[in-house]
Amino acid sequence: MIIELGHYALVLALAASIIIAILPVIGAKRGDAALMAVAVTGTMAQFLLVAFSFSALTWAYVVSDFSVKNVWENSHSMMPAIYRYSAVWGNHEGSMMLWLLILTLFSALVAFFGANLPDRLKANVLAVQAWISSAFLLFILLTSNPFVRLSPIPAEGKDLNPILQDVGLAIHPPLLYLGYVGFSVCFSFAIAALIDGRIDAAWARWVRPWTLAAWTFLTAGIAMGSYWAYYELGWGGWWFWDPVENASFMPWLAGTALLHSALVMEKRDALKIWTVLLAIMTFSLSLLGTFLVRSGVLTSVHAFATDPSRGIFILGILTLFIGGAFALFAFRAPLLKSGGLFHPISREGALVLNNLILTVSTATVLIGTLYPLLLETLTGEKISVGAPFFNLTFGLLTAPLLLAVPFGPMLAWKRGDLYAALQRLYFAAGIAFVLAVALYYVENGGPVLAVFGLAAGFFLIFGALSDLWYRAGFGKVGTGVALRRLNGLPRSAIGTALAHFGLGVTVLGIVAVTTFETETVVEMKPGMTVEAGGYTVTFDGMKSAVGPNYTEDRGHFTIRQAGIDKGDVWSSKRLYTARRMPTTEAGIRTFGVSQLYVSLGDMMDSGGIVVRIWWKPYILCIWYGALVMMVAGFVSLSDRRLRVGVPKRHAKTAASGALEAAE
Repeated sequence: MIIELGHYALVLALAASIIIAILPVIGAKRGDAALMAVAVTGTMAQFLLVAFSFSALTWAYVVSDFSVKNVWENSHSMMPAIYRYSAVWGNHEGSMMLWLLILTLFSALVAFFGANLPDRLKANVLAVQAWISSAFLLFILLTSNPFVRLSPIPAEGKDLNPILQDVGLAIHPPLLYLGYVGFSVCFSFAIAALIDGRIDAAWARWVRPWTLAAWTFLTAGIAMGSYWAYYELGWGGWWFWDPVENASFMPWLAGTALLHSALVMEKRDALKIWTVLLAIMTFSLSLLGTFLVRSGVLTSVHAFATDPSRGIFILGILTLFIGGAFALFAFRAPLLKSGGLFHPISREGALVLNNLILTVSTATVLIGTLYPLLLETLTGEKISVGAPFFNLTFGLLTAPLLLAVPFGPMLAWKRGDLYAALQRLYFAAGIAFVLAVALYYVENGGPVLAVFGLAAGFFLIFGALSDLWYRAGFGKVGTGVALRRLNGLPRSAIGTALAHFGLGVTVLGIVAVTTFETETVVEMKPGMTVEAGGYTVTFDGMKSAVGPNYTEDRGHFTIRQAGIDKGDVWSSKRLYTARRMPTTEAGIRTFGVSQLYVSLGDMMDSGGIVVRIWWKPYILCIWYGALVMMVAGFVSLSDRRLRVGVPKRHAKTAASGALEAAE
């Protein structure tokens, strides 16, 4: 019965969504407060209905109700409980339910925290959110219904894809969707502003918290996905330029540009049209990512759907929202004021440079991702655009950005002094280069250009620290006074410095592990040893084991350095009994921020086994840096000026009056 109620709740949610999509827009046009109020109550009701529907599906997974086709195809009664929960979104239908749940959650948050928004703006924003919700509700109900029943009821499920039976599934998709879907709010604000024909600094203040929240979650989601692929797939890599990885990376790049552009708009009332365009582009890239994953046009470990009818439906959604948004922008943009002017050498100028490089980088990744698909569609020819293309083009484009980032906070608004910024950063640049050379020497060299990459990472780190140093006045006032000033700095300023610091740590990790890692592939028998990363790895032998829904052969390795035990690792090859699908579970031992990574290969006729051993120096810096960036986002969100609801209530009244006067 609860399954039918969950299905019915989705139908009711669609009805509520259609009402929210129509009545508040009419109310905003007529100035009818009662019709505009429908947006708030309707949005809350829609969220509760979708949440109930999602809970019903989750309950079916938890109790292993195999009368539900979706549960039968993606679960097994012997799976650990955590995987039965996460299996809800470990498939196409369930992941779309998660997408919808988060979409309606963000709509509800706008309704709840948007009490200080002008009534017309809030009504239009919630209506646009409802347009998106309606499209995805129709998609789920017509092509991806997770509540389809089976008769007769199977005795056992087919099991979840073994690659997805990991705690990463419980963390990565929700974080990624919170970022992906969070940008829908920015999109809705942009469309609502274009409908009204009014965009100002207050609009930027309302948009920034949502942009920052979505960017923070997307950062965490991409980082978690990278680490999950690193330890789960057994390939020893942390980023593969997979098209679906690119699909999440492009909104992150565009969202980063949007975050900085909205700052310029808020502070200087400039870049208005560009900021609105970025808000549209960022969510459009999120929708494009959804199409790539669910259309069946890609073959990837990330891709869920292979049904062409679903792809055509999502393509229709893509065309409707992206095409409609850009058409509205083309119609309205010429009527909008462009905003204030500024000198090229200024903080605004630095942020414009940031935007330029990020958008060109996004376009490069987009072209590299879509070109093989377009070529195959038009000519039937299959080509592969892989890591060499992306590493070269993306690396060359972002190198100037990494050098320019520390200068931005050092420049004044409107007109800055580049020479003064250089004076403040010369020490940071000097120590960055010295540390890069020292690290290069300690790790016994590599490509000479790696020194400049390492220096760029250190420069970002020390540039961020220099920003806080000069803001607090260290060296000019007493230490006690400087510490009090540092404590009194706006949290958004501290968050900015932390984000740049975290970016530097990530860059340092990327360059270091790419330059200094070693790989050893060898056939090993019990008792044999091999050298890797300054450690001696001894293969002690194999052992069989049985898990809840798999069997495995485990290899035990002892790690020593100069004859002293430093620990051990177990690496295994599993066979999941229901799907008869093998997986490789890597053995990883951490030493500081570096790791020794051991992966088992095939058994040989001679009785040995192929073993791959990677020494990955400083690799954890990649994810520690992302963690710092995530913390930076939450620190900035805690700033009173960036809390949802700012400007305060009296600002709402003023803005409402201004809108009425504009009419």
